[in-house]
Amino acid sequence: MNDNPASALVLKTDVAVIGGGTAGLAAERAARKNGASTLLIDPDFNGTTCARVGCMPSKLLIAASREAARIERAGLFGIEVEGVRIDGPAVLRRVRIERDRFARLTREAIARLPKEVAIRARARFEGPGRLLLDDGRQVEARTIVIATGSAPILPEPFAALGAAALTSDTVFDLEDLPRRLAVVGSGAIGLELAQAFAHLGVEVALFDKGERMAKVRCDKVHGALREVMEDDLALHLGVDVTPHASDHGVRLSWNGASEGEALFDKVLVAVGRKPQLGGLDLDKAGLDLDDHGVPRYERTTMRCGESSVFMAGDAAADLPLLHEASHEGAIAGRNAAAFPAPIPVERNTPFAITFTEPVLATIGKAEKEGAVTGSADFSNQGRARVDGLNRGILTLYAAAPDGRLIGADLIAPAGEHLAHMLAWAVQGGLTATQLLNMPFYHPTVEEGLKQALRTICAATPIALPPDQDAGTPAGA
Repeated sequence: MNDNPASALVLKTDVAVIGGGTAGLAAERAARKNGASTLLIDPDFNGTTCARVGCMPSKLLIAASREAARIERAGLFGIEVEGVRIDGPAVLRRVRIERDRFARLTREAIARLPKEVAIRARARFEGPGRLLLDDGRQVEARTIVIATGSAPILPEPFAALGAAALTSDTVFDLEDLPRRLAVVGSGAIGLELAQAFAHLGVEVALFDKGERMAKVRCDKVHGALREVMEDDLALHLGVDVTPHASDHGVRLSWNGASEGEALFDKVLVAVGRKPQLGGLDLDKAGLDLDDHGVPRYERTTMRCGESSVFMAGDAAADLPLLHEASHEGAIAGRNAAAFPAPIPVERNTPFAITFTEPVLATIGKAEKEGAVTGSADFSNQGRARVDGLNRGILTLYAAAPDGRLIGADLIAPAGEHLAHMLAWAVQGGLTATQLLNMPFYHPTVEEGLKQALRTICAATPIALPPDQDAGTPAGA
């Protein structure tokens, strides 16, 4: 890693990448693979958002909560478990140990980059194709990729609470589980962590000024999600929340669809993340910015207008998901190397998974964009009932006249696996009939798809395959 400011006052390269996270690493790798000289610039190189504060620590907490919920459910199977105690410090200690391991592995990968590539510094634009580093050096690059990531939004009333206010960047540093926790925001982060803490014995209340959690598109799926959340915690939708500092934690008052006031040990603020673009002096780059100060770009190339600048990852404020960040980084890096002739790339079918229990997922296009829908109810699905996980709804969306699948919404057992299967089917252009022709092993949760697929087939001119007319009974 090049940390010596005196090594050169002006660094010249084909592609300069600002940001050493998932998107930046992918962009630098793709650019170098395509023959370009590269610089990867980051002030810290602390590892990716996913490893440090996102995907991995949250799933570690969720894994502990899922185990606690499984033990709680043991009585359903005639198994009596006594003397169960959740050791909060031990739970969070494992989260941090494994989190730090994942972050270390990403730092080690960065350390293996050619020493002249990684530049530990903070960069800002001096003009098109020119960067100024905070150590005084300058960078001249044929193309530049902005991959600076995002940061949690912490509105001032909550920031004023000091250590009592948590974000997804700080929550995993708790030494023990709080007794009472308020979660503000019902997006993916808010839902996952609110339910996880609830399953670990924390008294949780979830607040959102909107009436729709996680932007779920299907009313039936949202209804099922609401039932799940209300079983685990106090849910307050359609409310405005006001925080007040207290000697004993945080006092929240709320009004709107409901009114009330309650005292909490901590409040987790999960109202979204914003691109980290401050300090880049984007005005000097000659870029066209949207109303939020984000450069406008073409999704199929990640290029900003006709400039030599490309966007990638959370900084692009499009789909803040790791697999999208990696894909965008690869697109941006390759096209930055190929400049001035970027190659458009057909983007993958969008899909997002929220690791609630059951898992919530959104795939492809919505109902309003299709002509045919089909639903499956998992309350009496055979394998789900065997496992005691029989709750949830899945809705498929298809296009006429052939029943080609275009999207889905679901909250279902094995939902992360169903979501992958359906995302692949949508991207592959499969019809409901073609999917029904695939082998379905019995008894599996995947069989639950048949109900929705048959509904779509019955509503389109394509007939059901002869061997699927009867199928497996819903409860078998």
